Amino acid sequence: MSKIQLLDKTTIEQIAAGEVVERPFNVVKELVENSIDAGAKNITVEIKDGGLKMIRVTDDGEGIPADDIPRAFLPHATSKIVDINDLLSIRSLGFRGEALSSISAVSEIELITKTKEDLLGSRYIREGDNEESIEKIGAPDGTTMIVKDLFYNVPARKKFLKSLSAEGTMVADLIDHIALSHPEIGFRLISNQKPLLQTSGNGVLKEVIYRIYGKETADNLIDLDFDDEILKGHGYIGNPSLTRSSRNFENFFMNGRFVHCDIFTRAVEEGYREFLMQHKFPFCVINFECDPAMIDVNVHPSKMEIRLHKREESYDLIREAVHDCMSNRDLIRTVPFDDKDTEVIAAQKPPVPEKKSPEPFESNRILQFKHVDVDAEESNIIKAKEVAVVRDLSQMNLFEDRFLSEKAQIKHRVIGQVFKTYWLFEYEDKLFMMDQHAAHEKVKYERLMKQYRNKNVTSQSLNPPIIVDLSSKEMSVINEYMDSFAKLGIEIEDFGTGSVALRSMPQDLYGTDELTFFREIVDDLMSDPLKGDPEVILSKIASMSCKAAVKGNTFMNEEQVGALISELMTLDNPYNCPHGRPTIISMTKNELDKKFSRIVT
Repeated sequence: MSKIQLLDKTTIEQIAAGEVVERPFNVVKELVENSIDAGAKNITVEIKDGGLKMIRVTDDGEGIPADDIPRAFLPHATSKIVDINDLLSIRSLGFRGEALSSISAVSEIELITKTKEDLLGSRYIREGDNEESIEKIGAPDGTTMIVKDLFYNVPARKKFLKSLSAEGTMVADLIDHIALSHPEIGFRLISNQKPLLQTSGNGVLKEVIYRIYGKETADNLIDLDFDDEILKGHGYIGNPSLTRSSRNFENFFMNGRFVHCDIFTRAVEEGYREFLMQHKFPFCVINFECDPAMIDVNVHPSKMEIRLHKREESYDLIREAVHDCMSNRDLIRTVPFDDKDTEVIAAQKPPVPEKKSPEPFESNRILQFKHVDVDAEESNIIKAKEVAVVRDLSQMNLFEDRFLSEKAQIKHRVIGQVFKTYWLFEYEDKLFMMDQHAAHEKVKYERLMKQYRNKNVTSQSLNPPIIVDLSSKEMSVINEYMDSFAKLGIEIEDFGTGSVALRSMPQDLYGTDELTFFREIVDDLMSDPLKGDPEVILSKIASMSCKAAVKGNTFMNEEQVGALISELMTLDNPYNCPHGRPTIISMTKNELDKKFSRIVT
């Protein structure tokens, strides 16, 4: 058996570096977070070859006192905390004290820094664990960190890196997220001498969203703002038109830090559930704030994963806030003839200004850069000298004469039914198209939920009852939510070991495939215990109203359609079925004129 022996200093440092510095992305993250904690108002990040050849981070923060420079590169040296009690109230982004020590262990590093109090700055060079030189030089206030030849002394680690372009993309994605979490800081990213991102740092979050995701995204945002003693949240959620095929566009921040948290993800998606199609995900940028003592940020070395102490309460707050924002809004989608046009527009990011933007130390030019002049024309883009800012359009959502209103219904001109599925209406300068199945499904869903809340659900007996064999886990879930089933008119009776009998169903759902319907509900309940809130369970059950709704390829007369429109008008959200599909879409007269070349664009 091998003897236990102490590792040498170099090996210890490289093992520690491996925990903190896996790739260039980690280096940039640690250095930028240090700049933010130092009070920087402007930060420039430059990388070459994905960050492997060179990473330079320049800021206008408070700088490092000359006497502290060598100490800053020692393991577990930090100015962020003093003892373990500080971890309970941590508000800085970095606190482990491992960053500079770990980075210098696997690279050549150069530091140039100056505090406002010092007349001269300091230049410090270090290679691996060897301190090469330190000297006084002229320098602006702030700090510049230059990291060269990352992993030069551990070539084996390079084998696990992705391509240079992929590593560069990870850095760009990181800076995007940091810029979103700190709109009050101006960020500039340069990769291989090409500018990729630039924000003004004027504190307007929507300007940062515009810079990163483009005009189409910035034009389709909804304000989100809630304030509770447990959790505060502010930011934007996207209209259903910004639906995505992955969760990559769900951006969550906690106390200024980009984080991953299953509670945030599940709560937002549940709040959106009836507004988005299945297997689609929302766009959002939400900054959360809470007492640092209520979260654990020390879960993972990257500090991107957190744990909340009040999980269920936070989940309910976020879900309700998102759902309330989406309700009572005119969400009829205007559809162009060619969907490809929409995709191209959405994919276009605004160009980074060609004029040379200010470096962090250029105070006068920074002030000019952040100065914004509002364009005299009615527009949602504010023109600035070197940046475009998206104006907050909280007053643009006024729909007094919207299509689904009693006043508008009088002016509807019914054109007819197409393919026995879609109904066409002319109203003002738009053509509206209604999916009869989606609309009827939403009406039945809301009707069932209203009956439940008024405690007058009508049941229909199943004769004979349906016997269902269940696993022990399924039986446990049913027993837990038996009251919720009963309140919706679903009578379940124990039928012996591992079996239950379904004896009644809500009248509105009678005649569906009851067995399949029941099993789908049970599967949903087992998949996510956090969604065990009674209201959410009831919504899941009621969403199955699609089983009983009038189908496509079914004839309806104008009187029936008129009644359907009238009932849609009474709903809080008549624009999406319970599964998120649109009930109504529209096309403008202008689109038709362009298609027939009546107007030329």
